[in-house]
Amino acid sequence: MRARIEQQILLIHQDDVPQYKKNGSVVRNSYFWALKAIAAQTNRFRDWEYDSEVWLALQRMLLAFTESSYLNLRETQLEFPAEYDIPAILKPVATWE
Repeated sequence: MRARIEQQILLIHQDDVPQYKKNGSVVRNSYFWALKAIAAQTNRFRDWEYDSEVWLALQRMLLAFTESSYLNLRETQLEFPAEYDIPAILKPVATWE
C-alpha cells in the first residue's frame, strides 16, 4: 500500500486501501473494518489517515494479517517513496517503492 507521512500523520493511498464488498471475503472485509476502526479519517475519495498514536496498533494489525497468508504482501505492507526515512515503529511492515 503506497504510504507517506505528513505532519506526523500516516497517509495510505486511497486506491490501495481494501474495499468492503457485501458478499466479499470475510478476511478482506475484516481487514477493511480493522483498518477503518483505527484510522483518524477515512473517505472513499481521499487517502486514509492514521495518527502517530495508533502506529503501533497498525503495525501489529498489518503483521497479523501478513502472517495469516490470506492476503498478499502488497496488501499488507506499507510502501514509502525512496527518499523517506521510515519510522522505527513501522519498519517491520514497510518498504520503499
